[in-house]
This record gives sequence, structure tokens and C-alpha cells, in this order.
Amino acid sequence: MTQPLIIAVPSKGRLEENVNRLFAEADMPLRRDGARGYQGYIREIPNIEISYLSASEIATRLKEGAVHFGVTGEDLLREEIPDLESSVMLLAPLGFGHADVVVAIPDLWIDVTHMSDLAEVAGDFRQRHGQRLRVATKYIHLTQDFFARHGITDYTIVRSFGATEGAPSSGAAEAIVDITSTGATLVANQLRVPDDGTILKSEANLAASLTASWSAEAQAAARAVLHRLSARMRAQTMTEMEFNAPNGITLDWRQLMQDFTIERVAEPNANMTSQKLLVNNKDVTRLAARLHQMGVAQIASRKGDFFFTARNEIFDRLASRLPS
Repeated sequence: MTQPLIIAVPSKGRLEENVNRLFAEADMPLRRDGARGYQGYIREIPNIEISYLSASEIATRLKEGAVHFGVTGEDLLREEIPDLESSVMLLAPLGFGHADVVVAIPDLWIDVTHMSDLAEVAGDFRQRHGQRLRVATKYIHLTQDFFARHGITDYTIVRSFGATEGAPSSGAAEAIVDITSTGATLVANQLRVPDDGTILKSEANLAASLTASWSAEAQAAARAVLHRLSARMRAQTMTEMEFNAPNGITLDWRQLMQDFTIERVAEPNANMTSQKLLVNNKDVTRLAARLHQMGVAQIASRKGDFFFTARNEIFDRLASRLPS
């Protein structure tokens, strides 16, 4: 029996919308079995099963090997799977779902600017009150690891099931660890983040399970999916630049490759005057200015829908971790 490639995606909310957009732009729209169905497929690529799950459940299924690919936040992956690198591989950040996991303390603690200050406050709190400083959070493992790195031991975790940011004002905890996108909710609750209190800058990731059963058919489907996704993501971050180098002008490629993020479409040599490059979007105008300084008169730039390559580096990295 042919084993399908199982891709777990968020079942609702903004994450689902962004994932749908990502796959549609990569020319493989997700087809859901009914408006509220929990299964789906990709018509353009055979042997794929889409599983619609909650964002946190996706992390668990990846760890268990019940799905091959999953799209969810890095914060959930690292919280639900403390030994992440041994069982799950982060293949690519996807550019949406940005949020930071942070330590937040009351504004009134004006002398607490760094985590080292919080360590002192926790020790003083225990001496004065006879109990440990309480930290409310849903991120148990991330909090424990981060506090341990900063030498903070005089605290206890209060598991949060609701609006974590309200814990200090309600008296349920003295500090919190929570996720924030803009910081507005923290400000509204008279909380702030110490200068070194950011635990993780998270975003949605495409992740692969290393414990799943990877048949040849599943790997073939994975290669096809990653071929399209990689080409689409490259097109979103890279611009094609084309120009003619005048005779007698020698371009210092080693220096250019060092100063800019460049991929050469064709390997240049001394006899080539026509050059075509893929350049990171943030470097396009600076590279154009440098080329003009080197004697290049005209440069054309164009965006593409896809930039395909025969070699799929993301799949190659995954294949190197799978059992042979």
C-alpha cells in the first residue's frame, strides 16, 4: 500500500490563512474536504494527505512521527519538544506568524533592567516573604531553560490557562513569560521586558519529523512540495539582475560575493560580458551603485514568481537526516 506524505497545517485563524496563501502562491493550493473538514489534499501533486490540526497539536504529531511535515510556530515546537533537534528538523522559516516569547515584569520594578537583576529580586522576595517568586506562563520548558541559563532558581511556575498578562495585576503571580507581537498588551497591563528578557524570536516554520516512516513515495512527494515552495520563497526574497560588463572591465567577484548576497545564474569568466545574478532584495540598490562605480552603465532588474534550481538544498538537508 502506498504511503502518503502527511502534511499538518493549522485548522483555523490567521495561521491557516497564511498557510493557504503560501501553498496557493506556490501553485499547489490546499483543498479541504468540506468547510470544516479535518482532511484535505493537493490536486497538483499525488500521494499527499493534508491534516488540519491545532497549532500545538502539530508539534506533538511531529514529535510522535504521526505526520511528515508540519507548519506551526517555532515557540510551540521548542516548548512541546524540548529535545527538538533529535526528533524534528526546522526546514524553513516562512515569514509570517512573528511573535516573541518574553519575560515581562511590572513597570514599578524600576531597578530591574536585566535578568541578573531579576535573580536578585527573586532571592530577596524569598527572604522577605518566605516563598518563591511566582512566574505565570504557558511556556514551562522555555521558561525553565532560560531562567537556568541566567542562574535564577528562587522562583516557581504558575501554569497559565488564560490571559497570562493579567496574572500580576490579579495577584496570581509577580512576573510572567508570554508571547507578544507588538508589546501593546504588555503596556496595557503595566508590564515591560528586561533588556535581555527575550527568550525566543519566533515565526511560523515548515518542520519535518525525523521519527516518521519515510517511504520512497513519501520522500518523492516531499521533494515535489519542497521544489515548488523553495522556488516560490526564493522569488520572494531575490531579484534577478542582468547587465553587460564593458570590455576591459574585470569584476572582482570574490569581493562582490563577500559584500552582497549573490547567487550567480551562470558561472562568470573572463570572456563573459553578459552577467545574470540573483541578488537578495535588500542588496539590489547597493549592488547597482557598486556596479556603476565599476563601469557598468545599464542594469536591468526583475522580480519573478519562481526561481527554480535543479538541486533542492532543503530536501537534501532533510534526506541527510533520514534513515537510509
